[in-house]
Amino acid sequence: MSLHKALQGHKREKVERLKLVMLDGVPFLDLTQLNWEKVKNFHSLPDDLLIASYPKAGTTWVQEIVDMVLNDGDVDKCKRAPVYDRIPFLEIVEPKPLPSGLDQIANLTPPRVIKTHLPFQLVPNSFWEQNCKAIYIARNGKDNLVSYYHFDLMNKEQPDPGTWEQYILKFLEGNVAWGSWFDHVKSWWTGKDKHRILFLFYEDIKENPKREICKLSQFLGKDLSKDILDRIVHYTSFEVMKKNPMANYSTIPTFLFDNKVSPFMRKGQVGNWKEHFTIAQNEIFDEYYHRNLADTSLTFRFQM
Repeated sequence: MSLHKALQGHKREKVERLKLVMLDGVPFLDLTQLNWEKVKNFHSLPDDLLIASYPKAGTTWVQEIVDMVLNDGDVDKCKRAPVYDRIPFLEIVEPKPLPSGLDQIANLTPPRVIKTHLPFQLVPNSFWEQNCKAIYIARNGKDNLVSYYHFDLMNKEQPDPGTWEQYILKFLEGNVAWGSWFDHVKSWWTGKDKHRILFLFYEDIKENPKREICKLSQFLGKDLSKDILDRIVHYTSFEVMKKNPMANYSTIPTFLFDNKVSPFMRKGQVGNWKEHFTIAQNEIFDEYYHRNLADTSLTFRFQM
């Protein structure tokens, strides 16, 4: 079932902002609970590929890169449908009659590529029982926070973010959809040592996209020529993707995404947090960061 087609035929002027509910110890959008048991019992296939991240960490970027790699850099093939139809969102549940992520996945022809924001411990066990591959993209928490804030402002289904000052504390304390950024990145960092998981950093891709796309291609068993790699680097650059309606979410109706508040693809930079954080807010974040990541080898770059 195509979400794009359903959205275009959906006659609605506005939606209600969703509330948060706790599911297995993590806050989610309240509609998620309607499919929660089905998500937990999802039956994956051995050739399924999972793309995972905390929200607004570069998920769409990696989705587009993966689709380009799997299709050998064929630009036309990668414009066959919006990215949210090409790579459905496992746990998402939209207001009826829009299809859920599970509805969309059911219509995919294997091999399937599936997106999730689930923390590692809540990923359906079948992915690991089937020895599926997964790619996780992590972004430094300060830029991730800024991006998530602007997304929550423009996405009319997300809970009301409140003021910038209020949102910082919500984010730091994990009182946002999909929970704590700290717990999320740590869970996948630990999980990568147990399963076939490629852990990528947003900042590394920004620094050297060709190197990281090469790494991703090898992980997927694709031996791509220099010309194809160069083409993928070009077509998955922020500037090109921002103009591509099949990647930039501009096909989402305004009753859901208000691009006048903020575009879905906003800055795509490393260090944009400096334009938002006060000195005091930065100090508060740093205190949370050092306390919450003290027990892990995971480290992030906050500027380049």
